[in-house]
Amino acid sequence: MKILLTGSGGVVGSEVADRLAALGGRAEVTSVTRRPSRPGETGWVLGAEPAPAELRGHWDVIIHSAASTRWTMTPDEAVAANVRTTEAVLDLVDADTHLVHISTAYVEGQDPAILGSGAGFGRFRNTYEWSKAESEELVRSKHPGALTIVRPPLVFGRRADGAIARLTGPYAMVQTLVSGLAPALVGNPAGFIELAPVDQVTEVIVAAALGMPPSAPVVETIAAGPAGCLRVTDLAEGICGAVNAWRAERGIAPVPVAPVIPSETWRRFHLPLTARHFSTVQKRALELLSAFEGYACMPTPFRPTQTVVDPADVLAKSVRWWADAKSRHARRAPEPWTLIAA
Repeated sequence: MKILLTGSGGVVGSEVADRLAALGGRAEVTSVTRRPSRPGETGWVLGAEPAPAELRGHWDVIIHSAASTRWTMTPDEAVAANVRTTEAVLDLVDADTHLVHISTAYVEGQDPAILGSGAGFGRFRNTYEWSKAESEELVRSKHPGALTIVRPPLVFGRRADGAIARLTGPYAMVQTLVSGLAPALVGNPAGFIELAPVDQVTEVIVAAALGMPPSAPVVETIAAGPAGCLRVTDLAEGICGAVNAWRAERGIAPVPVAPVIPSETWRRFHLPLTARHFSTVQKRALELLSAFEGYACMPTPFRPTQTVVDPADVLAKSVRWWADAKSRHARRAPEPWTLIAA
């Protein structure tokens, strides 16, 4: 079986590459990434340059995980990073290729009325989600063969130890809460938050790639769902609780648990202060809060096809791994918010 994996340097792609490598000779895998760093990887900037000649030809499976998950991309950046890369992959498939396309569980969007102040893209929270929706439309309409779409939610570390290749995305929110740069989580205190361990996401992808190609498009949604999904207040308590357990083991005073402020209260009473009275650093933290706000406003959990069990444990182990990796940040005393002179 010949498998092409794109984005092998990313959070999910690197896990998939390692899992496929552990299979030995069961599959012949070619991995591509923008900046090769491991033996056997092929360099290719998808969408910005032609595919290397060695990638031309039939592939039994293409796992397309290359993407930018940055929430603050401009529309042009999002198209270049996610839509053009998908077009480049579609140029390599044929009717006998099983395409395993990595999307996001948030691709269907949300009612704009509940997304909060960070939204500005219709039913989507950001350009990342919008561009992934565009990419799904592309693969559904243009791919002539078997198609599996994998939709993970927010991706955290491995279930066993919390390890992850890159501390990006939601980990920026962890750091700002622990440091005190973000004074609160903004969203719906009773809202839901979906997350998944990176190794479970990898298991779903690899199982799809090695399994029988589906006769009709298949969507795999990875989530805790109604039975086990965390509330937003659980997220704040889980992050601070895991950090405080880590700090207690080292004789460091605990950080306060960040409150969850409803979006309407935040926009009406807190946000108007920022323009005149908050520092540049505080305003940057507010930008992060705004970007995350839409994820903290979910009124209902997802309906999973692959269920995440005990997401609270996944969160706790992931935060402890972050604390070990970023001990200087995990040890610091939170900085209280103060107003500066106008």
